[in-house]
Amino acid sequence: MTEDMQQEAIEVASEAMAKFTIEKDIAQHIKRTFDERKGPTWHCIVGRNFGSFVTHETKHFIYFYLGHCAILLFKTQ
Repeated sequence: MTEDMQQEAIEVASEAMAKFTIEKDIAQHIKRTFDERKGPTWHCIVGRNFGSFVTHETKHFIYFYLGHCAILLFKTQ
């Protein structure tokens, strides 16, 4: 993911975490925002304890923490 897109993901996630407390709602906000801004199809997983095994488009994947919450965001075709 480009540095600009990484920064955008962190900003969108911060906004979502300020608006919502339920992890599903945070993930939904991030996913829908990226679908609108970057085109479909994005997937988002938010939580404190999860495993993942995904296929994604090249340079369209980010995994990061905000506080104690992990966020996985990636795009598929």
